[in-house]
Amino acid sequence: MAESGARVGLSTASVYPENCPTAFETASRLGYDGVEVMVWTDPVTREAGALRALAGLHGVPVLSVHAPTLLVTQRVWGTDPWEKVDRSIELALELGAGTVVLHPPFRWQREYAAGFVDGVALREHDTGIRLAVENMYPWRAPRSRELEAYLPHWDPVAQPYDHVTLDLSHTATAGSDAMQMVRDLGSRLAHLHLADGVGSPRDEHLVPGRGTQPCAEVLETLAAQAFSGDVIVEVATRRVGEAQRELDLAEALAFARLNLASARSC
Repeated sequence: MAESGARVGLSTASVYPENCPTAFETASRLGYDGVEVMVWTDPVTREAGALRALAGLHGVPVLSVHAPTLLVTQRVWGTDPWEKVDRSIELALELGAGTVVLHPPFRWQREYAAGFVDGVALREHDTGIRLAVENMYPWRAPRSRELEAYLPHWDPVAQPYDHVTLDLSHTATAGSDAMQMVRDLGSRLAHLHLADGVGSPRDEHLVPGRGTQPCAEVLETLAAQAFSGDVIVEVATRRVGEAQRELDLAEALAFARLNLASARSC
């Protein structure tokens, strides 16, 4: 475990197109503290029994569950957005994970969006699970037009969520000031998706340190503040081979541990 006390986990999305069992095996071999399960079309990501077996086999717990609220998972667990959230909460409870990550509603999900803030707060109160709403970004159309694709907004800072996930690839795509977001969120920042980006309209999820985001500064700041949430490596490795994936995920873990520990040595 990192010296700051924060656990460093591996998102199952980081091994895509490999499967969920590969993520657990990789996390264990490289020395990650746990796994974030991205609920996906892979049926293993939706089965508590299979996930418990993988966690026990490899000795790495499930730290968090990412609800299937992405555009590409709109039909996973049906089309009712609250059912997706509720089943993600149930999965987290069965696995002993304390956090469910979810995206804000899409603009066309108007009924869901109208009750989203209250629905999140009610479910947190009733279950004790942290529902950490993730920062997103405006969609950029041809000729540089921006489309507001999320309600109430893609930026959670001004929203009354008790818990927020900060994604450092999404800050790059949005052109957000990640360090200002850390300051503004304060104790509401409950979960970190560690990645990087250079500001492309495409969500890049680079290995931390390979883009323009202040990944090291964010980690150092959180460590100095005795951050009690989890740091989850969520990087894209789908275009590289097995050997390079291994190197990238080992590098990301070393980056996280080094910068979490550096606050203690200052």
